Amino acid sequence: MDITIILIYLGAMLAFGWWGKRRASNSSEYLVAGRRLGGFLYTSTMAAVVIGGASTVGGASTVGGVGLGYKYGISGMWLVVSIAAGVLLLSLLFAARIQRLKVYTVSGMLKLRYGIDATGASGLVMMAYTLMLTVTSTIAYATIFNVLFGFDRTLSVVLGGLIVVAYSAMGGMWSITLTDVVQFVIKTIGVFVLLLPFTWSKAGGYAGIKERVGEQALGLGTIGTGTIVTFFVVYTLGILIGQDIWQRVFTAKSPEVARWGGVTAGIYCLLYGVAGALIGLAASALMPDIGSSDDVYADVAVHVLPVGLSGIVLAAAVAAMMSTASGALIATATVARQDVLPLVAQIFGRTRPELDTSDPEADVRGNRLYVIVIGLVSIVIAALINDIVSALTIAYDILVGGLLVPILGGLVWKRATGTAAMAAMAVGTVATIATMFVVGDVMANEPVYVGLVSALVVFVATSLFTEPTPANVMSVWNARVSGKPEEDPVPVPAPIA
Repeated sequence: MDITIILIYLGAMLAFGWWGKRRASNSSEYLVAGRRLGGFLYTSTMAAVVIGGASTVGGASTVGGVGLGYKYGISGMWLVVSIAAGVLLLSLLFAARIQRLKVYTVSGMLKLRYGIDATGASGLVMMAYTLMLTVTSTIAYATIFNVLFGFDRTLSVVLGGLIVVAYSAMGGMWSITLTDVVQFVIKTIGVFVLLLPFTWSKAGGYAGIKERVGEQALGLGTIGTGTIVTFFVVYTLGILIGQDIWQRVFTAKSPEVARWGGVTAGIYCLLYGVAGALIGLAASALMPDIGSSDDVYADVAVHVLPVGLSGIVLAAAVAAMMSTASGALIATATVARQDVLPLVAQIFGRTRPELDTSDPEADVRGNRLYVIVIGLVSIVIAALINDIVSALTIAYDILVGGLLVPILGGLVWKRATGTAAMAAMAVGTVATIATMFVVGDVMANEPVYVGLVSALVVFVATSLFTEPTPANVMSVWNARVSGKPEEDPVPVPAPIA
């Protein structure tokens, strides 16, 4: 019955992908759902992509959060809580402004704000980050397929990956949004309605769990202060500037939806993180001999819940990971076509290509091709690599160390200049990578801190000692930020020599 439930779920994902295909009539519809998602759809898709968010622990927030709860007790919640904090900060401080920009990528925002063509360099960093998210999530849900169907790892990766690529490519963001809504509902039922109450009841409630695991597992700081701080620096700040998250903000139909829908999603994610840690805590009392923390979620679902209900809970895990995989996939494809393609053309001495949007159907086919190609690449990488924790950590560190300061600086500081943004990107990225070599450990905390501080110092100093951003560039930027009616997409100012 569990297998039947999973198969029905996967079939439904493909059906929704096909239905979304009818709505993807141009690039705006395909990449950002026509910028017209209302509160419920927006909240659902934002929560879905964030909760499945790939992490360096356990492959995804759902599985990883439960695994951390198993290992560290209630303090295992801090991973997902730090991600929720990023969603809340983004929504409250920046989402309304981002929604008004009417761009497709984070790099597009940099070009609009500073009037310089920094899209290639920043696009490469962003593409590496989102591709790693796609690969990590693919590996994570493939482990569920491996347990359920008995397939070997490679076959599980290929089958699961092809399903995600298929429904993502068919209708783009419309297909992903519709599948995210289903995944959001399944995750809510699986975690809050089934797994949490069943595990706590079977473990004897608070008193029974406390007696079995002791006081330490009930402490908020058991995981360690340094680890908690790192979670907030890497994941909270990463959420603020990630293309996969911004692309969801671009789908909101109004600044109000972007702000309050995002706040709702952030609160949901916070509660989800607490629930995951509590499930892991109860599991440590019930099943103290599970070998890997990554296996806790699936083991608890199979051994604690009745047949049928366990299928729903396993589907919830698959849903979480597929949400992130599909969101990261379309984000990678968008950055590849909008930002990286022009850079590659320039490297090979060709004229910078301009995307032809005069034929909407051909434009959608172009976007679809990029999704398919990037999806197949991610499947190959996921099939070949067993452990990409280091690669994902490098991507997160460079993303935050190299891009956070020029992106947020451009949003909040009018005196910030394009020269400063370019310098901060270069210095922050180099400082982050160099510190990794000096420390000799890509998993260390120092690289991202050194990158951030270096980028901030260079950004502020260079902005103060260079000419302000040209008035014509700031005029276009201010008009967009203020929400003045303009065609979508609005022409971006030409690069300044």
